[in-house]
Amino acid sequence: MRYIIKGRNVEVTEGLKSAVTDKIGKLDKYFTEETEAYVTLSVEKERQKVEVTIPMKGNTLRAEETNSDMYVSIDLVQETLERQLKRYKNKIVDRKHSSEVFAPDFIDKDYEEDDTIKIEKSKRFAVKPMDPEEACLQMELLGHSFYVFRNSETDEINVVYKRKGNTYGIIEPEY
Repeated sequence: MRYIIKGRNVEVTEGLKSAVTDKIGKLDKYFTEETEAYVTLSVEKERQKVEVTIPMKGNTLRAEETNSDMYVSIDLVQETLERQLKRYKNKIVDRKHSSEVFAPDFIDKDYEEDDTIKIEKSKRFAVKPMDPEEACLQMELLGHSFYVFRNSETDEINVVYKRKGNTYGIIEPEY
């Protein structure tokens, strides 16, 4: 696997590069040599954050972990990625998605699916036309972390969501 390592508000030292390639290198057994892993190391106040993105055909494997110690964050993100890989391996390979980026040994081995997706509740509601600011207010009034609405400006279904730091984001469809 190839690593593209970037730093945001932090200098990527040889020690950090070595830690990333050692820890995330444990995932090499699952991927072919051509697979690329994008690793972003960032520091915000006292939070040391590691984000890893591994693009694959039809899917993207992504994990991020935050800790007060960058090396602990690297350990945690490696464990998260490995857990995700084992959980979704059968689904990804059975559908023939991304199978060319995985090593043959990984494809041939079966892992138990410990977390099955179970939908417990289904909800229907009218989607009222409103502007994004009104949707944010409605979301706050309901106490939700996201809100689905019809954008009165574009007449498309959008989602507003609450982000860290008391900010908001909007998801718009792309056709």
